[in-house]
Amino acid sequence: MASTVEELTVNYEEDGLLIVKELDKVVLTKGAWATLIFRYQQWDKKKEDYGPEKFIIRRYRKMNNEYRSQSKFNISSRDQAQKIIDALNGWLEEPVE
Repeated sequence: MASTVEELTVNYEEDGLLIVKELDKVVLTKGAWATLIFRYQQWDKKKEDYGPEKFIIRRYRKMNNEYRSQSKFNISSRDQAQKIIDALNGWLEEPVE
C-alpha cells in the first residue's frame, strides 16, 4: 500500500506481465482523502499489445498511514472524456451566482 499520494498508481502486474500500464496521473486533491485521475492502457491478450488509452478517477482514504481505494469512475474512451470536458467547460463558463 502507498503511504504518500505520489506513490499511488494503477500499474498492475500479473505473472511478470504489466497488465495495466499507467501513462500519466494528476493529483486533484491531497490530504486524508485524495482524488487522482490516471491515464492508462490495458494489455489485450488477443492482440498481444496494449489497447487504447483509458482514464480513471479514483478516490483514496488515508487510514493507518496508508491510502486505500474508496471509489472509482472509469472513463472508457477519448470520446467519453471529451464529453465530460465539454460539460464541465460549459458549466464553468456560466456566471457564478
